[in-house]
Amino acid sequence: MVVTNHPLASGAATQILLEGGNAIDAAVAALFALTVVEPMMVGVLGGGMAHVRSASGEHSIIDGLSTAPLAARADMFEPLSTELASYRLTRNQANEYGALAVAVPGALAGWCELLRTRGSLPLADVLEPAIRLAERGFTVTPYLATNAANHARVLSQDPGLAELFLPQGRPILAGTRLVQADYGASLREIARSGPSALYEGPLGLALIDELSRRGGVLTPGDLAAYRTRQRAPIRGHYRGVEVLGPPPPASSGVHIVQMLKILEGFDLRGLGFGSTASIHLLAEVLGIAFADRSLATADPDFVDVPIDDLISDAYAAERRAQINPHRAQTWQPGLPRHESADTTHVTVADAAGNVVATTQTINGLFGACVRIPGTGMIANNYMYNFDPHPGHALSIAPGKRVFTSMSPMMLLKDGAPWVALGLPGGLRIFPSALQAIINLVDHGMSLQQAVEAPRVWTEGGTLELEDTLADDVALGLTKRGHSVQKVPRIAGGMNAVSIDAEGMMTGAACWRADGTPVAIAGGLAQAGIGFSIA
Repeated sequence: MVVTNHPLASGAATQILLEGGNAIDAAVAALFALTVVEPMMVGVLGGGMAHVRSASGEHSIIDGLSTAPLAARADMFEPLSTELASYRLTRNQANEYGALAVAVPGALAGWCELLRTRGSLPLADVLEPAIRLAERGFTVTPYLATNAANHARVLSQDPGLAELFLPQGRPILAGTRLVQADYGASLREIARSGPSALYEGPLGLALIDELSRRGGVLTPGDLAAYRTRQRAPIRGHYRGVEVLGPPPPASSGVHIVQMLKILEGFDLRGLGFGSTASIHLLAEVLGIAFADRSLATADPDFVDVPIDDLISDAYAAERRAQINPHRAQTWQPGLPRHESADTTHVTVADAAGNVVATTQTINGLFGACVRIPGTGMIANNYMYNFDPHPGHALSIAPGKRVFTSMSPMMLLKDGAPWVALGLPGGLRIFPSALQAIINLVDHGMSLQQAVEAPRVWTEGGTLELEDTLADDVALGLTKRGHSVQKVPRIAGGMNAVSIDAEGMMTGAACWRADGTPVAIAGGLAQAGIGFSIA
């Protein structure tokens, strides 16, 4: 079973499975294909996390997140605000667009490490579908065309991006065939040389030359020094289901477990999905999680992260007791501080028992809006994830890993895999993953219902509700003290795979992206069995 956020990526992964590859091979093939067909979301110059369950039952997190360049400084950007809504805004948006916004890429290293240690096919074979899509082209979807149109002003400032997405000065149209020959050549170089093509070879030199020309600080030494990290997942239990997710510098594992432990003391099923009372509780635990987020999301190599305290039963009980079921509150961190939007997701499960949930991104839409000449590669803007204000746990430091909300989550029943899921969406990722888990466990939804159900989000200020939630619920929440805003959608397209006790797999993708489940059923004929026709 394959589920990705683009049908051509799902097709690429399926092709690899049909050729004898395992779930890891298929997931990596899908990610490379997504760099071609979802170039505004993901690329080899990005970063991300992969959650892998092997056929033997071992869980591991491959951390391919980007790091700050060694020449980066805590005061390299000039922040313009301390208000929550504009906290990361800097002069000239230098942490968001342009060469200074680019962090050391980790995606290619992470994907190749995943393939080398857990895959079964050569890198060149896994890259073939993506190379074909780049060199022969593909049909632009309305989703890609809309993103190009919405970002036309910024895209127009980069010659390479303008040539690709603003032909004749106008946004590319859905239905257009998009060919990326230069990027196809870069993928062929990766197929020949592996990750060294970027971290030690010509692709890296092209990246450094272009960023240096534009005033960036990334160096060949940054690329050569980059390493992935393998981490153990955060584990917790919720109503008999084991929940596993990424550890810091990701928010998801710690805070999803933390919130579930708090909510376990409430009868969510009895309150009902989408009710004023249940959404109020969700809003309150989200406020708690975001208040505590700066304690748990920083790079653990730089900040002492109190994981055990945050996910303890005692802390959950303490925070639960502070919730007023009838009135919204303003939340502060419950432990001492330890100072110092646009993504994609792939879920694949194979017949052998391997399961992969991986979330990857170039961070913002079209990353730093810098396309590297002659290579087709689009640079990330991961420096935007850091706190631009010096002196905090999430502030910039040389070599520091970015923090993330990525949530490649897995749920187990009696030790066996039940659900793997994830989605894009920036700060709204892990709250959305939490709600899908509650939909499955508390509200008994099917997998499709769970990923498509209306979502809510807050980080302690405005409470966002998707439009499909009832107006009387919004009114009831307003009466409880929430500042409510209806929005068209919250976060991006979730995709998920479930496996029942008999091994039957189900795939689901939601309306918020171009998600496409593809299932492979049947199999080879048994040896010694044949047909005869009289």
